Amino acid sequence: MSDLPRKAVTRTAKLAALPLGFAGRVTWGLGKRIGGRPAELVAKELQQRTAEQLFKVLGELKGGAMKFGQALSVFESALPEEVAGPYRAALTKLQEAAPPMPTRTVHAVLEQRLGEDWHQLFEEFEDKPSAAASIGQVHRAVWHDGREVAVKVQYPGAGAALLSDLAQLGRFARLLGPLIPGMDIKPLIGELRDRVSEELDYALEAQAQRAHAAEFADDPDVVVPDVVHQSDQVLVTEWMEGVPLSEVIAQGGQAERDRVGQLLARFLFSGTARTGLLHADPHPGNFRLLVGDSPDGPPENWRLGVLDFGTVDRLPGGLPPTIGSALRMSLDGDAEAVYAMLCEEGFVKPTIELDPEAVLDYLLPIIEPAQVEEFTFTRSWMRTQAGRIADPRSPAYQLGRQLNLPPAYLLIHRVTLSTIGVLCQLGANVRLRDELSDWLPGFAPEEPDDAAGEEVQAEDGTAAGA
Repeated sequence: MSDLPRKAVTRTAKLAALPLGFAGRVTWGLGKRIGGRPAELVAKELQQRTAEQLFKVLGELKGGAMKFGQALSVFESALPEEVAGPYRAALTKLQEAAPPMPTRTVHAVLEQRLGEDWHQLFEEFEDKPSAAASIGQVHRAVWHDGREVAVKVQYPGAGAALLSDLAQLGRFARLLGPLIPGMDIKPLIGELRDRVSEELDYALEAQAQRAHAAEFADDPDVVVPDVVHQSDQVLVTEWMEGVPLSEVIAQGGQAERDRVGQLLARFLFSGTARTGLLHADPHPGNFRLLVGDSPDGPPENWRLGVLDFGTVDRLPGGLPPTIGSALRMSLDGDAEAVYAMLCEEGFVKPTIELDPEAVLDYLLPIIEPAQVEEFTFTRSWMRTQAGRIADPRSPAYQLGRQLNLPPAYLLIHRVTLSTIGVLCQLGANVRLRDELSDWLPGFAPEEPDDAAGEEVQAEDGTAAGA
C-alpha cells in the first residue's frame, strides 16, 4: 500500500474537506447557539475543531499540503489572539511531526537506492523515524565508521504528490485565506510550487549543505552538520543533538529565547553573505538550540543548529545592496531617495505614482526593529503590523495594494517575514541593528576616507599650493 495518497481524486477530496468541513462546523456552531450555548464557547470549540482537522488532513497528506501548513505555521503570530490559540498547537505540530511511512517501505527505498547490502553501510539503524516532514522522514543511525548520522528518506511518489497538492491548494486559496488575515495565500502557494523540483533533488540539497558546513565549520555561534553520503531519494548527514525550536517557543526561558533569536537573525544575514546561499525554509522544525554541557548557561556559549537545505536561493553576491541602502535611507527619513530606489527596482510600477512621504510612513512601522539598539519581537507587535496592512480602511492597506514585489525579491521577502514570525513566536529580545550593520550590504553608513577633504601638506608643513 502506498504511503502517500497519490491518486489525484483521493488527495483532492481530502483537501476539499478543509473548506467544506469548515462550512459544516459553522452550521454545527449555529445549531449550538440556537440551542442556548454561549457564543464565545461555541466559537472556541469551532476553532478547535477546525485546527484539529487542518492538522489531520495536512499531516496525513504530507507532500505539498503539509509543506503549505509548515509555511503557514510561522505566520500564526499575525493572527488575533482569540483565533491564534486554537490553531497554534495544531500548526506547531506540523513543524516537528507527521504520520510515518511503514518500515517495509523505508527498507524498500534504501535497498533500491543504496543497494541490497544497504545494512552493511550502518552499524545501527533505527526503523522508527525520529522526525517526519513534507517530502521525507529522518531515521537515526550509526554509519559504518562509527559516526552518528541522520538518514533522510524521501517518500515514494513525493514529487507527484507535491505538485498535485499545490495545484489543488491554489484553487482553494481564496477559502484558505482567512487563516492568516492580510496575507495573500496564492503567491505563497505559487512560490512553493516553483521550489518543488529543487527540494526533491537531494544532490542539490547535499551541495548546499556541504557549502554551509564548510563555511561554518569553526563558527562559535552556528552549527551545520556535514553530509556523509547522498544518493537519489536518500541523504545521510551527521546527527545533531539539540532542543527543537518548537520546544523553546512552547516552554523555553527568556535567556534561551533571546539567544536563539539573536542567532537566528545572525544566520539569516551572515549565512547569505558568507555562502552566497539563502536558507529559504526558516520554520522552527529546521533549527535546534545546542546547549552542550552548559544547559544553565552562560547563554553566549549556546549555539544554533541549522538543518534542511532543500530550499535555498542562490545569491552569489549576497543579499542585494539595495535592501540595505533602502533600509538605511528609510531610517534616515530620506523619503525622496527611498522612493526613487523603489521605483528603480520595480517595487513601484512606472504606471503608478505615489507620495514619497506616504511610502515612508508605510515602511517605518515595519522596520521599527532596526530603529533601536534592541527590539522585543512579540506576537502583539506582529498582529498590529498585520492589522494595519490588512484593514481596508487603513491608508497603509490602500498604499500597500499599489506596491509591487519583483520576482527577484519574492523568496527573500518570504524568508524575512518567516524569520520575523519565528522571532515573534519566541518573544525574543534581539539586537537586529548589529546584525544588519555587520552583514547586510548597503546598510552600514560608509566610512569617510580619512584623507578626503584634508589639505595635502608639503614637506615644510605648509599647505600645498599655498
